Order: sequence, then structure tokens, then C-alpha cells
Amino acid sequence: MDLNERQHKIIEIVREEAPITGEQIAEKLNVTRATLRPDLTILTMSGFLEARPRVGYFYTGQTSKTILSDSIRKLKVADFKSSPAVIAESASAYQAVCEMFVEDVGSLFVIDNQGVLAGVLSRKDLLRTAIGSQDMTQVPVSVIMSRMPNIAYCKNEDSVFDVAMQLISKEIDAVPVVHVTDSGFEVIGRMTKTNITKAFVSLFDETNNHS
Repeated sequence: MDLNERQHKIIEIVREEAPITGEQIAEKLNVTRATLRPDLTILTMSGFLEARPRVGYFYTGQTSKTILSDSIRKLKVADFKSSPAVIAESASAYQAVCEMFVEDVGSLFVIDNQGVLAGVLSRKDLLRTAIGSQDMTQVPVSVIMSRMPNIAYCKNEDSVFDVAMQLISKEIDAVPVVHVTDSGFEVIGRMTKTNITKAFVSLFDETNNHS
């Protein structure tokens, strides 16, 4: 978050003289309390200052870097996931190619006859099959997919940051968002690199709206 010159001065005053009231800060800066109110609101909402009724303002010790880090870790999967692209494990590789094209995705989440996660099918899996001599209409998805439990996944309550680390460490483009049921993992969404980018962009948009 980029602070203006007056906001930096406010932080410095509070750091040196806390607790200090808004009126006292305004007096030191030779401005009115009303002029200072938006700056104090931004600094308090952003976490740089803490306001205590009938006492005044305190410096929290937070920096722009730590505040940004905390904000990123508060982003949750539930707020940024998109609809899942799924296919039955009994479907053919050819059907999977068509589904991937229609959905415009790089991977499909494979579900079994109970509707729970059984595996993941990637472009690479389909490409290997296409290069081979087999008829893709005769090859079932279950034969070429990556199977559970060797599948990365996430849940609604997980942080976007943790999902981003999964994608980086495993060198994959997407993970399914799952809900645990008695039968297994029900696929309720997907998190991709695009979803994560949107989450981080939304954070910076929100920051700019407060600046």
C-alpha cells in the first residue's frame, strides 16, 4: 500500500508520542481534525494504527510488507473458486478431448459412479494417448488419468496463498476444490492460476480504493 507524505508523518508522530489523540496529531501538522479524519481512517483500517476510545492512537508496529502478507493469507478459496470441469471415469479419451475443448480448460477432474473425485486428467495425459496407436474412442479415461490419493486438492476454507504454493511446488495448473462426504471427495469447484491471479488483483484493487 502506498502512503502519502502526510500519512507517513502521522505514523511517525504516533510512533514517537503514542497514545495521542486525533486533535493533538492535527495540531502538530497544522491542519484541522476534519482534514485529518480520512487519513486516520485509512491508517487504522489498514492496520498501521490502533484507535482506542478516550485514549488515542497507538502504532501497531506493522509495516506495508507485513500488512500485505497478512492480507494475502486472509484470501480464501471459497471467494475465488470457479466451476469445476468434470468427466466420468467411464468416458473415453476422445470424449475428454471434446470436453476439455468445450470447457476451455487444461485439466478435467474425473469422478466415479458415486460422483466423487477419482482422479485428474491433464492435456499431457491425452497427448500421450493421441501419440500412441490406440483408438481414443476406445480408451477409457480411467486408464490414463492420475489417480487418488496422488491428487492435490484444496477446500473452501484453505487460503489462496497455500493453493498457489501447491501449484508451484507440484508444477500443475489447477486443483479441485472438494467437500468431504461419507463417500469421498465431492468436487465443488476448481482453483487455477487464473483464479489466484484474480484474487491477488482484487486485493490490490481494494488497497488502492482505500488510498
